[in-house]
Amino acid sequence: MNLEGIISVTGKSGLFKVISQGKNAVIVENLTDKKRIPLTARQQANTLDEIGVYTYDDTKPLSEIFDDIAKKENEKQSISHKVSKEELTVYFAKILPNYDEERVYISDIKKVIQWYNVLQTAGLIELPKAEKKTPKKKEPTEKV
Repeated sequence: MNLEGIISVTGKSGLFKVISQGKNAVIVENLTDKKRIPLTARQQANTLDEIGVYTYDDTKPLSEIFDDIAKKENEKQSISHKVSKEELTVYFAKILPNYDEERVYISDIKKVIQWYNVLQTAGLIELPKAEKKTPKKKEPTEKV
């Protein structure tokens, strides 16, 4: 999954797509309501392609986690980020079994699931063609 140009802005809910850059600001568009706002250097923003989740071995990029959720959910919505803590941890453990439970907080799991659902609603969740489940075509039977 390509998360280039998708950002999270501290203090603002939702995800944003970078539209253009000016001299003193970056223009971003909210993925949910399509409203555009300027971001100045004072506002902190993180691109999703730079974010990863701690595992016991390494850090797994967010794009790979989104791919795993998309495979599990067949590119549809995942569970709500508002379900109970127990449901979230069980669900996330199925997606990323070796996540570091001491360094990955429930708030991080909620963000990952919420962001996935926002991206899915915006139509940005798409598995690579090689990984999509496509029904096999039956070969025509020859009649003589």
